[in-house]
Parts: sequence; C-alpha cells; structure tokens
Amino acid sequence: QVQVVEYGGGLVQPGGSLRLSCVASGSIFSITAMGWYRQAPGKQRELVAAYTSGSIPNYGDSVKGRFTISRDNARNTVYLQMNSLKPEDTAVYYCNAAGLLSTKTRYDNWGRGTQVTVSS
Repeated sequence: QVQVVEYGGGLVQPGGSLRLSCVASGSIFSITAMGWYRQAPGKQRELVAAYTSGSIPNYGDSVKGRFTISRDNARNTVYLQMNSLKPEDTAVYYCNAAGLLSTKTRYDNWGRGTQVTVSS
C-alpha cells in the first residue's frame, strides 16, 4: 500500500556530484521517518542520511560534510545531494519510509535501490 521509489543513480567520476530523489506514495497518513541507506558488495547495509525524529537529520560518519539530505513534506520526497564523491561511496542506495497508513496501521517500506558507481 506504500510504494517507495528511488531516482538518480549512475556513474560519476571521483570528486563529482550526484543527486538522488526518493518518493513515497500510496495510502499514507503520515511519514515519521524517511531517509537513505546504502549497501556495498560484501558489506552490511548502513545509514547514509535520514530523518528519524524531528527536523534534524542523522548522517553516517563517512558522509558527514559531503552529503546533504533534504525533504519536501508536501511531496513525500527526500533528496540526497552527494558531493566530493569517492570510490568507496560506490553502493546500491536504498530509500526507506516509515509511518502510518490511512488505516492508522504502521508501515516500514524499502525501495528497490539505485546503483551509484564512483569510478574514473
């Protein structure tokens, strides 16, 4: 009943920038948490940046100062601006959205992910 879709992945050179978007749609009453996670081959999924409570986002240590998350509440959308990209940022980036449906039951949904590759 809730769809989460990511946009904007691709191939970028080291030092470059990329912007990801994520849209949540469906029978949404509220979104209490929304953000970005990533998983590189052979590694566990990790936090990139997310709004988990309130208006102040949390960032993973490896992206602080380089990545910025923002949101458009009216459009149920979050963005991830990634600057100064490094090869170690290469991963599948997943969006997660959680909250309440219009039926007041909880949801916690993941998108299918979008590949980001940083390589020369």
